Amino acid sequence: MSIGVVGAGAWGTALAQMLASDGRKVLLWAFEDGLAQAINQARLNALYLPDAVLSPQIEATPHLADLATCDIALIVTPAQHMGRVLEDMPGFPRDLVLCSKGIEATSGRMMHEVAKAAAPGSEIAVLSGPTFAHEVAAGLPTAVTLACAGGEAQWQRLAPAIARETLRPYYSDDVIGAEVGGAVKNVLAIACGVVDGLKLGQNARNALITRGFAEMLRYGTALGARPETLNGLCGLGDLVLTCSSVSSRNFSLGKALGEGGKAAALLADRRTVAEGAFTAPVLRKLAARQGVAMPIVEAVSRLLEGEASAQDIVRELLARPLKAEGEPG
Repeated sequence: MSIGVVGAGAWGTALAQMLASDGRKVLLWAFEDGLAQAINQARLNALYLPDAVLSPQIEATPHLADLATCDIALIVTPAQHMGRVLEDMPGFPRDLVLCSKGIEATSGRMMHEVAKAAAPGSEIAVLSGPTFAHEVAAGLPTAVTLACAGGEAQWQRLAPAIARETLRPYYSDDVIGAEVGGAVKNVLAIACGVVDGLKLGQNARNALITRGFAEMLRYGTALGARPETLNGLCGLGDLVLTCSSVSSRNFSLGKALGEGGKAAALLADRRTVAEGAFTAPVLRKLAARQGVAMPIVEAVSRLLEGEASAQDIVRELLARPLKAEGEPG
């Protein structure tokens, strides 16, 4: 089956490199001017993944229409641009595998809702899990959730096309759970970065991960996600990885905020996207609409919107009423 990757950022390029590792050809769409030509000629993506020498089996293209001829397309654009990119595609493969983690800020739609509206004739799957792009590109072992809206029949098509010696997908049909895990963990990673930037210690960071995971579970189950999905690679697994390393764009943003940086300046100075910065405000509103208590998500949103300083938000969180561990909030 022919396979394409829509988006030549760090994660899209890493996925293309991994998919080409067994000698199969991969088509990679690059939005930036001249990037496709640079990849094809120099075998490098100096903008987003400069340390990886790219496989000759990767063919980059600046023409989005080329991807419509593939059997499978992995959609790896920034979450806030995915709808526009899909609207610009003149046709769609049978299977769209969504690899972007976030919630559309302007509409509150999850990525599978955006994709289904743009491509009603395609079957949707979500690939999510604990994945740093540079490790995947280097061929280091990685496990992910592959949640298939089309059930086991779609899994039987996709698993052989995506699995590689160092990439092991695990089956799920819980698309909502896979997407909630990826979106919420980005926001929680910012919070953990703030803790690191304020030098509050590992006790505080791990308490935040635990309480943040409880928020993820509450929100996910309110939307119909299964707890076992969020307890897996695309939820807890991704959360632990992203909340523990400056290799995470969201964690590094939070760290800079904790060290006194201003959100607007930090976001304007970044080439790569910290999806949690866009997800936090809309997730805060959606959670309130659902009646789900998410105090950590609310705190991150307030910090990003300049409503309070990092120190004030930490003091407010620590001053919350004492309660049983299983209670919301």
